[in-house]
Amino acid sequence: MTKATTDMTRRGVLGVLGLGVLVTGCASSTPSAYYGIEAADVGGLTGRSSRVQLLVSSPRALKALDTSYIAVVEKGPVYSYFPGSAWADTLPNVVQLKLVETLQNTGRLRGVGLPGDGLLIDYQLQSEIRAFELRLGSGNRGVVEISARLVNDRNGRTVATKVFRAETPAGATSVDKAVEAMNRSADRVFSEMAAWTLQNV
Repeated sequence: MTKATTDMTRRGVLGVLGLGVLVTGCASSTPSAYYGIEAADVGGLTGRSSRVQLLVSSPRALKALDTSYIAVVEKGPVYSYFPGSAWADTLPNVVQLKLVETLQNTGRLRGVGLPGDGLLIDYQLQSEIRAFELRLGSGNRGVVEISARLVNDRNGRTVATKVFRAETPAGATSVDKAVEAMNRSADRVFSEMAAWTLQNV
């Protein structure tokens, strides 16, 4: 483990939240609680149906977010993690599956799937997770920010790009409140991404 990683994990939650021993980049302890992310509620989404098939690629993310640990971010930014808690899978995998589920739930695409699903792809939804964390500062907030790019799979041309962002007050700094706030932010981001995708395919 590098000095930079060690420094990153020493600060943050330990002093600010009083949560005990931090999860470090080299930790191997099994979490006692796993948390999920919900697909967005798209029941009221309007728009035309399309017969295209869409591939949702695995989102890219910095190493600090490409993990199953639930991130807490201070100024710097300095990343720490809630001890004894984790996402149900690595964050990019969870986000990818929930994006697929959200888009499928619209009922307006002929097919939505993951790499290897055997779909005859018309478009790819590529994305990067820029933030998915409890952000400390002037009010604790569940912050989700995802940049998206829609690519025509037949010619490789970019059809549209957009950055989606939402923040939700978390109130207390417990992991339950943090995950609840992140889920609310994710719901807004996923639903906006679904509407934007339908408008551009």
